[in-house]
Amino acid sequence: MIKGDAFQIHLAALAANKKEFQALYIFSGDEPLLMMEALDELRTHARQRGYTEREVLHQDRYFDWSALRNAGQTMSLFGDKRWVELRIPTGKPGREGAEALKEFASHLNAEMNASVPDTIVCILLPSLDRQTKSSAWFTALDEAGVAVQLDSPDRSALPSWIAARLRKNNQAPEDGEAGQRALVFMAEQVEGNLIAAHQEIQKLALLYPPGKLSEDQIRSALLKVARYDIFELTEAMLLGDSARLNRMLDGLKGEGEPLPLILWSVSDELRTLSKCQNALHRGEALQTIFRFNRIWGKREKLYPNALKRIRPQQLRRAIQITASLDRQSKGLKAPELPGDTWDGLRLVANLLR
Repeated sequence: MIKGDAFQIHLAALAANKKEFQALYIFSGDEPLLMMEALDELRTHARQRGYTEREVLHQDRYFDWSALRNAGQTMSLFGDKRWVELRIPTGKPGREGAEALKEFASHLNAEMNASVPDTIVCILLPSLDRQTKSSAWFTALDEAGVAVQLDSPDRSALPSWIAARLRKNNQAPEDGEAGQRALVFMAEQVEGNLIAAHQEIQKLALLYPPGKLSEDQIRSALLKVARYDIFELTEAMLLGDSARLNRMLDGLKGEGEPLPLILWSVSDELRTLSKCQNALHRGEALQTIFRFNRIWGKREKLYPNALKRIRPQQLRRAIQITASLDRQSKGLKAPELPGDTWDGLRLVANLLR
C-alpha cells in the first residue's frame, strides 16, 4: 500500500508515458477532497489513453457481486476502453463480497501478462483499520493492483499543506513571522474541512494577483469555515492544547453538537488514560498496555507524552468533573461547577494542560 506522495510519482510516470496503467486501483481515505482529486487525476490520464466509457457500481445490502466479475470481462459495445468504479462506503464487503473480491483479484493476477488493460477498475474505500488491511480480501486486492492510502494532513502539518496549495496558484504568504501567522490563522479557520480550505485558497487566487499575500489580505478574505469532529476534541486534550480545545468547544457548541456525546467521548478518553497510568504503575510494558486498551494510529503517538504530562491527581479530578457535568447535563444540580456545562468542559481542558 502506498501513500499519496508515491501515488503522485505514479501519476507523473503515466503522464510521461513511462508506465502503463494497472488494471486495478484501490483508494482508501475519509477526506472527500483528497479522494476526489486523486480519482479525477487518474481519470484524466485514463481518458487521454482512450478509457472513455465509464461505469459506477455502488455496493449496498442488495448489491449483486456478479456485476464486479462481469465488469472486467464485458467488452464495450463501442470498442472503447472502460473505466469502472466500485464504491464500498462502509469498507465492509461482507462474506459474499470478500469472496468476490478475492476471486476478482485472482482473475487479475492470471491476466497480468497483458501489458495494457482494456478495463481499469477503481475500488473506493473509507480509511481502513489494521484488521481490515490484513484481511484476505484486501491483501489479495493489494497484491493484484495499486492500493493508495490518502491521509488527511495532521493539524500540525496543515499550514504547510496550505502553503503548498497556494504555490500551485503562484501565491505565497509574505516572508517572516507575519507569513507564518497567516498560515496558522488559515489552518485554524479551515481545520477539519479540506474542501472549504480548497475553496478559500481558490478564492484568494481570484481576489489577488500571483505573488506574495500579506497577513491582512489573508485575514480579510477568509471566512471561519472550521468543522470540528467530536472525536478530534480528545486529540487536543491529549496534546494539552487548551487554546485549540476551547476553539473546538466554541465550534461544536455553535454547530449544535449533542452535549451527551461530547461528554461521553471526553469521559471515555479520561478513563482510558487512567487505566494506562495504573498499568504503567504496575510495571506493564507500554505496547502491551496500548494493545489491551485498543490504542493505535494517531492516539498511539499522543499517549506517551500525555501519560508523562498529566499527573494522577489531575486525572482523578478531571474524571470527577466530567461525571458531575454528565449529571448536570441531565438536569441534576452540580453547585460546584459553572452553570453552563460547556464552561465546565473548559475546566477539564485547563486541568490537562
